Amino acid sequence: MDSLQAIILGVIQGITEFLPISSTAHLLLFSKLADLQDEGLAFDVALHLGSIVGLIVYFKKEIILMIKDWCVSLFGGAVTLHSKLAWYLIIATIPVGFAGIFFHDWVAGVMRSAVLIAIMSIVFGIILGLADVFCKRERELASLTRNDAVWMGIMQALAIIPGVSRSGITITAGRMMGLTRRTAACFAFLMSIPVIVLASVLQIYKLISTEAVLEMQPLALGFIVSAFVSFAVIFWFIKVIERIGMLPFVVYRILLGGVLLYVFL
Repeated sequence: MDSLQAIILGVIQGITEFLPISSTAHLLLFSKLADLQDEGLAFDVALHLGSIVGLIVYFKKEIILMIKDWCVSLFGGAVTLHSKLAWYLIIATIPVGFAGIFFHDWVAGVMRSAVLIAIMSIVFGIILGLADVFCKRERELASLTRNDAVWMGIMQALAIIPGVSRSGITITAGRMMGLTRRTAACFAFLMSIPVIVLASVLQIYKLISTEAVLEMQPLALGFIVSAFVSFAVIFWFIKVIERIGMLPFVVYRILLGGVLLYVFL
């Protein structure tokens, strides 16, 4: 893999991981159009770790408070908004953990078709649009409940299906529960931290067990570019989401699905 390819893939990963538009669909389309070989597990890990670093940097204050207050709550201390958020993130991670354990091999094999990804991009894009238009948007972060976390966690489990989009489906779930766009997006992004970290740890274990030979330069480039672009995209998205709404992303997902069907059928 050359440096330019690593940078381009890092940019694609950084832009698409947290916007509700499916990173899998974009990486698949780019690889097809550029006639690229599979970049490999190591590079995939580097891209996702870069994205999660960008996310952690953006939410660093909230994450520090959640960890601190959660630890205090374990020993009988006061329950705060941040300790509750930490517990809700744990609860929301459980469904996707079970989905990964029981359905990962099936999804990785049978369901990674371009046509399926295109259909999922269109269908869940339309669902996102309907949820954004017809659901109330009054509830803020302090109003989150355990039931919200369970519901958003169950919906996040659907993101193991390629093309659904983790951020897209969790934001959709949040909007269905009446959360504001900003609140739904913030909690959706926070939900992705344990999922991506745990998945990356598993992939790193697989890399170590296979004793693969790694090219460090493209890995480092992909990681750095993904981290910077992810941070910038999160900053922009959180800043403008209440103003622009979800319609641009819904239209984009439908167009993307159409392009995928045209290219791969």
